[in-house]
Formats: sequence, structure tokens, C-alpha cells
Amino acid sequence: MNNVAILSKKEFVQMIRDFKIVWFPLVFILLGMMQPVLSYYLPALLKAMGGDQGITIDPSFFEQLKGGEVLATTLESQFDQLGLLIIVISLMGAVQSDKANGMLAFILTRPVSVSQYIGAKVLSNYWFVAACVAIGYLASYAYVNLLFSNVSFADMLLALLFYIVWVLFIISFTTMFSTLFNNQGIIALLSIVLLLLCRSLVGINSFVDLINPAMMSAHAVEILMTGIIHSKLTANLLITLILCFAAILISKDWIAKKKYDNS
Repeated sequence: MNNVAILSKKEFVQMIRDFKIVWFPLVFILLGMMQPVLSYYLPALLKAMGGDQGITIDPSFFEQLKGGEVLATTLESQFDQLGLLIIVISLMGAVQSDKANGMLAFILTRPVSVSQYIGAKVLSNYWFVAACVAIGYLASYAYVNLLFSNVSFADMLLALLFYIVWVLFIISFTTMFSTLFNNQGIIALLSIVLLLLCRSLVGINSFVDLINPAMMSAHAVEILMTGIIHSKLTANLLITLILCFAAILISKDWIAKKKYDNS
């Protein structure tokens, strides 16, 4: 078993000890279920509560939504907002906690390279978070097909693949900030502001869209709503992967230049 596998196993053991392996997927399952359930029942609830008490409801609001639109809204309104915050908060101590308690210095006194340490951090957290996102997304897909019109399995799968590239960017950059800073509040704040800024800049300009990693989420939404793959997807995918690699490289170089010890 190589060092990356050993360090990854350590990460998963810590997830089990923190019960993260239980509550994290449950959170995304709830987020995934929430959007189709609310979309289906909210019009009736608003009508029942409003009645003749002065609440005016647009009749078009009660028109049946398409399944693809509801599933796309799950990504936009649930995963890209509350889900993003949960991912960042859960990862803000990924490297910072190891620096604070001396574990990083201890690990690097062993025959472990910085590349292996950072690689294990990113890979283990990515596979876990991507799996939880996928589980929540599939729960949403099941409810959408039950309550609304069926969504093409191919479109659903492609959208998921696009979206987890955006998840990789979230994890890479949160890990980078966790490496660069020693205060978890600053790590969370900078990560959330950066990622929400990326999401808010979607569609503002064609060049910005090309280099914006959040467009991977937008591509997922687009294929669910229209079934069309954007012509700039390949270029955007490559740039996003390069930015992820750059974040990992910055993390590696920062640790390599520091002299961590137990003092």
C-alpha cells in the first residue's frame, strides 16, 4: 500500500470518527429531496395559506414544471448555495488542523512527500464529497421522476459529471486556503466569497465564462434544462482542471517552503 493510499485511509478513518460519513451524505440527500418536494407542494401550500387574505398568486405558478427544470434548480438553489457552504465549512480545517496540532510536521518526518500528503488530502475528500453529492443528486432525480416528468438518464448522468468537476474546484481551492492560512474563519470566509463570486459571475461575459470554473455547474444546469451541450464546454473543462492543478501546486509549494516542527 503506497503512501497516498495510507494517508487516504487515515482521512477516511477520521471521517468515521467524526461521524462525517453519516451526516454528510444525509445532508445532501435532504438537499436533493427538498427541491422537488417544495416545487411540487409549495404552490398548493401558498394557495391554502394565502386564501383571500390579500396574497395574489400568479396562476402560471401552478403550471406543472418540467423534470429537467426542477433537477437543474436542485443544483442551482440547493447544492450551489447551502451545499457549497457545507462543503467549505467541512473542509476549512483540512490542512490547517494538521498544522495546528503538529500532525503535519509529524507526517513529514516520515518517508512521505508533500505531494503525497496534499494528493491524499484532495483525493480522499474529493471522492467522499463527490459521492455524497452524487447520492443527493440521485435522490433528487428519483423524486423528480416521481413527482414531475421523467428526465433523460443520459442528460442526468452528463450533468452530474459536469457538476463534480466544479466540486473538484471547490475542494482544491478550499484546501489551498486551508494551507495558506491558520485561522479557520478566514479560510471559510475567503473560500465562500471566492466561490460565490465565481457563481455570481456566470453569464456576465463570454471570456469570463470561459475561464470561470463555476461554468461547469452552469453547463450541468443547461443540459438538464435544454439537453444541449455548450460549444465551449471542452475549453472550460480544461481551464478548470488547470486551475485545480494550480491550487494543488500552490498548496504543495507553500508547505515545502515552510519548516514545520512541533514548537
